[in-house]
Amino acid sequence: MTTDTLIRTVRTMSLFLLVAFFVGCTSRQEPPAEAKGRVNATAAFVKSFGPVPPVDKGTCYGFVIYFPSAKEAGKVLPFPFFTFDEASLKKVALGKLVAGMGDQKAYQGELAQPFPAGSRVLEVSETAGTVTVNFSKEVNSAKEQQQQALVNAVVLTLRQFTGVTKVVIKVEGAENSLEKLVAKTDESAVLPLAPPRLLGVVGMKEKGAANVEEIDAFFDRPVDIKELTLSGTDGKKIEGDIFQSVFDMAGVLKSKTPLSLQEGTPVKIHWRVTDKLGRSASGDGEIPLEIRQH
Repeated sequence: MTTDTLIRTVRTMSLFLLVAFFVGCTSRQEPPAEAKGRVNATAAFVKSFGPVPPVDKGTCYGFVIYFPSAKEAGKVLPFPFFTFDEASLKKVALGKLVAGMGDQKAYQGELAQPFPAGSRVLEVSETAGTVTVNFSKEVNSAKEQQQQALVNAVVLTLRQFTGVTKVVIKVEGAENSLEKLVAKTDESAVLPLAPPRLLGVVGMKEKGAANVEEIDAFFDRPVDIKELTLSGTDGKKIEGDIFQSVFDMAGVLKSKTPLSLQEGTPVKIHWRVTDKLGRSASGDGEIPLEIRQH
């Protein structure tokens, strides 16, 4: 799979909001003889998810976005993200945080959305290590019981970036009640990660093609795939070569023959993975297939 194809693949992952947050980065299929690109990962990323696999070319940036927990007030959960655009790192991270995780089924009921509908990041500026975030007026109506989680998510997401020593939160350019909560933010708000999770399964085909050429199983973080088997509802195994891609967050089955599969076709999957910090998980299930084009 070429770099351009991988870029297109990443951009088609809108089924899984988490995966769709990758902004064009590409990863390897096989360990390259010589890495031509590199990933600059924050210390927060490495602490939560371990080392990042190399990229084919260019410089990519790995970081964490901390989403508020729906189960423990004020707590946040780390999720991995990537981008090529260093200049807009902070604004991209905050934009994704405000947008939330949508209806991501793998984390249904576990993530809160403290930002009121219509909330926007108006501006992100930095002077001498102080990052000032200016939100739209909708943020003023955030529920009081969710305000600390909102602040923790914003502050911890920004503090991971090199050189950031202070975070200031404004709404429409003015001081607000959230600012006094910034001082209460520390690393104790970060919940420990559970084992890896399967996000879903997508069949990929070239634009205009009738048949699926590969099936991608997406995970919530970089993993080493120990076992990955896909089959139809009749139990017949789908034959093909399996490799890893998208920063080792996807297991890709390249079919030996084109597959005549339709949107929503049930696919049986068996998987066993270990993330880069040794947390292991496995599962068996039947998942309706999404179809996407390169």
